[in-house]
Amino acid sequence: MNVYDKAHELARALRESNELKELQLLNNQIQTDTESKRMLDGFRQKQAELQQKMMSGEMPNPEEMQQMEKLYEVINMNPSLRGIFDAERRLSVVMEDIHRIISEPLQEAMKP
Repeated sequence: MNVYDKAHELARALRESNELKELQLLNNQIQTDTESKRMLDGFRQKQAELQQKMMSGEMPNPEEMQQMEKLYEVINMNPSLRGIFDAERRLSVVMEDIHRIISEPLQEAMKP
């Protein structure tokens, strides 16, 4: 059995999954909605800045966290953006499950 062939088979299955297809559809819809795209891009930029800050060992101050929460609340009022966040969460669950499944052999091999 060739693990690379199986990995490509898994990639094809992911491309055909409802979770990925829904995310692609919603993303395409947002790309055509200038206001939604602007809001999402701004949110993603702020999110990336905070993550970078945390990765460098610096915790965001309470004001930054509160500002991010308020921004998320505003964005979440937009049905298209709420939909893409929900679709991302569903796909993330699938990816986490896949990671857990494919990691099992390594964990078994490393048992004492």
